[in-house]
Amino acid sequence: MGERAIYEISGKDREHFLQGLVSNDVRQLAQGPVYAALLTPQGKYLADFLLVPRGETILLDIDATIAEATVRRLSMYKLRADVQIAPSALKVFRGTGPAPDGAVQDPRHPAMGWRLYGDQSGEDGTDFDAIRVAHCIPETGIELTPETYILEAGFERLHGVDFRKGCYVGQEVTARMKHKVELRKGLASVHIEGAAPVGTEITADGRGVGTLFTQSGGKALAHLRLDRAEGEMRAGEARIWRDLA
Repeated sequence: MGERAIYEISGKDREHFLQGLVSNDVRQLAQGPVYAALLTPQGKYLADFLLVPRGETILLDIDATIAEATVRRLSMYKLRADVQIAPSALKVFRGTGPAPDGAVQDPRHPAMGWRLYGDQSGEDGTDFDAIRVAHCIPETGIELTPETYILEAGFERLHGVDFRKGCYVGQEVTARMKHKVELRKGLASVHIEGAAPVGTEITADGRGVGTLFTQSGGKALAHLRLDRAEGEMRAGEARIWRDLA
C-alpha cells in the first residue's frame, strides 16, 4: 500500500455535501465504511477513497499522492455548505485475520481485511498485491488512472458505486455505461508466464489488446479489450492467458 493521508470532514452538511459528489451512497455510512470515487463531469476517474464514520466526522482515507488535489477539488463545491475538511493526525494500519478492537472492515472485499485508525501506520505483513490480483481489485495510480472509467475497473463488484442514489458528478456517463449490453473493455485477471513492467502493452496476433499491471504468483491484472483478448497473448517477453474461471 502506498502512503495514505487521512482527512476529517465535519460540519452538519457533511453527508449531504458528499452525497452530491461521490459515486456511492453516503447514507450507507450508518452501517460502516463506504468505498467511493470522485469523477470528472465526463465520468472519468479522479480519485478513489474510503469514507469512514467516526463520531461527528467522516474520515477520508486516500492515497497521499492524490490527497491534496482531491481535497482542493472537493472544496470547490462547498459554497455555503457547513462543511470543513482538515488534515487528521490519525494514521491507518491494515491487516488480515482477527481484527483488533476498533478496526473496521475494508468494504471492497472481505479478503482485503481490516483497517485500524490510530497512531500507527503500516501493514501486518499481508501480501496485499497478491490479494488484489487474486480478486481483481485495482489500486490508485496503478490500475486506476485519469483514463479509467470506474465500471471498467470493477467498482460495481467492489461496492464502490450506487445506481439508485441520484445525481453526482459523472453520474450520467456512469449510468449509460451500466445500461450497455456489455462492456467492451475492463480490468481482468490473467495468468502470466514471465514478467514485464507495469504499463507494458499486451498484444494478440500482433494487435494491441490491453495493458499489463500488477503481477503476483503467476497471475496479473490487465486492462483488456475483452472482445479481442483471446488465446495466448504477449506482454514483452511474458506470455499471458485470460482467467475465464
